[in-house]
Amino acid sequence: MNNKENDKFYRNCVGMMIINHEKKIFSAERHDFLGAWQMPQGGIEKNEKPLFAAFRELKEETSKKKKDVKLLDELPIWLYYDIPDDLRNILWKGKYKGQKQKWFIFQFVGEEKSINVKTNNSEFLRWKWISKEGLLLKIVDFKKQVYEEVIKNFSVYLN
Repeated sequence: MNNKENDKFYRNCVGMMIINHEKKIFSAERHDFLGAWQMPQGGIEKNEKPLFAAFRELKEETSKKKKDVKLLDELPIWLYYDIPDDLRNILWKGKYKGQKQKWFIFQFVGEEKSINVKTNNSEFLRWKWISKEGLLLKIVDFKKQVYEEVIKNFSVYLN
């Protein structure tokens, strides 16, 4: 799951676990894969630091800003997943085998009523707060191992 050979075949990406005061996890349903729920994530642009990318993606995917979250921790390692063969040519025109992700956990401190996943380049239909167990039931299989690792590493914040 980490230290993959041939990093050039993996897209650099950030992932964000956002928890509320009840230690539930922000999750959103993808509009291109109904029934698949995930935490916010997105690509890191050239010369962009991972934490800056996380704040940019947070705004792009949820309309929330840096002031709406408090950084709790980040994983010291990168996590990898491969996408299924049938999706490789659809996503990123076949350039990548999968994603290499740097994960962060944030405490949500903003106004919940202003969360909006229907943004300009919306990836999501709707969102909800979900338990870690519920999230693992809703994530697509090829990301499940990464989600299990993220939950394990951030468990101190979830219990």
